[in-house]
Amino acid sequence: MNPGARPAATLSVRERLVFEAGIKLGGIFHQYLGTPVSTRTVGGLARAIESAVRLQPYVVGVRVRIRPEAGGPLGRGRYAYRYLTAEMLHVAVDLADGPVKVSARLEHRPDLNYPLMSVDSVREPVTTARRSGRSAGRSAPRRPRSGGSTAGRRTPRGHGRSSRSRGSRRRSA
Repeated sequence: MNPGARPAATLSVRERLVFEAGIKLGGIFHQYLGTPVSTRTVGGLARAIESAVRLQPYVVGVRVRIRPEAGGPLGRGRYAYRYLTAEMLHVAVDLADGPVKVSARLEHRPDLNYPLMSVDSVREPVTTARRSGRSAGRSAPRRPRSGGSTAGRRTPRGHGRSSRSRGSRRRSA
């Protein structure tokens, strides 16, 4: 660390992944706009962008869709291509670090006339500290444990024991 440099902020895994998603989408937007694209090369350009982004940390998926018809005027003859513009580009990225997963996207919003980046979802394991809005961020109060077994004692449904009967299986949809 440089003398006098500030230490980096401590981020949660969730915050770091959301930040990384924005960096990856912003990088795609600013790096590739202006690239010549035609109906012949659109697939190759989209796959090249996806391949480059997959090399980066935390990326588990990336989908690039380019719609050349949404762009500006088309040249003629040998120069029949457009330049990649914000209106053509739709990108979705999925990032993960352990059990935490973030999905984000970049797409042109005609109502804003702007290429907007959005977080679609943040998924992380549910912990006892995140049971409800009231208790979010606080740990659950500690209750004294008895040294005895719970066998023979009834536990109210949804409080400590599975509500499924032993041996039953969940059905997948």
